[in-house]
Amino acid sequence: MSIEPVTGHYLALDIEGQSHRVYFEEAGKGVPLLCLHTAGADGRQYRGVVNNETIASNFRVIVPDMPWHGKSSPPAGWQKETYALTTEKYLAFILAFMDALGLDRPVVMGCSIGGRVVLHLGLKHPDKARAVIGLQSGLHAGLDQNKPEQLDYLHRHDIHGGEAAAAAVSGIMAPQSPEQDRWETLWHYANGGPGVFKGDLNYYFIEGDLRNQKLDIDQDRCPVYLLSGEYDYSAPPEGAKEIAEQLGCKFIPMEKLGHFPMSENPNLFLGYIMPVLDEILS
Repeated sequence: MSIEPVTGHYLALDIEGQSHRVYFEEAGKGVPLLCLHTAGADGRQYRGVVNNETIASNFRVIVPDMPWHGKSSPPAGWQKETYALTTEKYLAFILAFMDALGLDRPVVMGCSIGGRVVLHLGLKHPDKARAVIGLQSGLHAGLDQNKPEQLDYLHRHDIHGGEAAAAAVSGIMAPQSPEQDRWETLWHYANGGPGVFKGDLNYYFIEGDLRNQKLDIDQDRCPVYLLSGEYDYSAPPEGAKEIAEQLGCKFIPMEKLGHFPMSENPNLFLGYIMPVLDEILS
């Protein structure tokens, strides 16, 4: 029998005057490392990071499930609203969570929608983070913003939403990733709440578009690191490289990885992320 050195907690969290019950896991000690999961999934994606002894010896790794996701509940009255994530809602959650836990300038790492929101965080709140790490970051995604109905298939009475979500992301993982890890990643998507993946994609495809904003993140205050897996047509490496060139920050292409590097192949991902964490510590 092997018990993982990970502790889970529930946090009563007020976000913009609304009460939430938020679940998070943590391990280790040292500099706070806040990890943000992808759209429609939950913190289980970071199992390789939170269980790594080397990282946990230098970082307090903290992995929340966003409200509506994983073990976190939606707010009271959720049945009367349609969930739709926006930049302001996303940032409000992150800042409220950091304040509630008393995190002093954590390193904030996010993937996909998380890789986008860390750029928003650096733009609007550069003094809140010691550094930000964007995995599969992009200024935008490919959906026509004027046709949000293209996402309707993810929340219909005649389609299994979880299976549709898993199918939608199955093609953006690297074929070399271990079968067990790829299927576990898809299982996380199949577990999603009704309409939650579609609601996250409102931010990813529509509201959170960064093309019309100047990327003037002050890297003396908030250094930026971007890493992208090569097998990802949703957020291709060229998009993150473009951002890195604008910012003058470090960009690391990740071979044999796709849109969910920390989840689809945790061991390979660790080889890419650990030198970045070492550089931030130094």
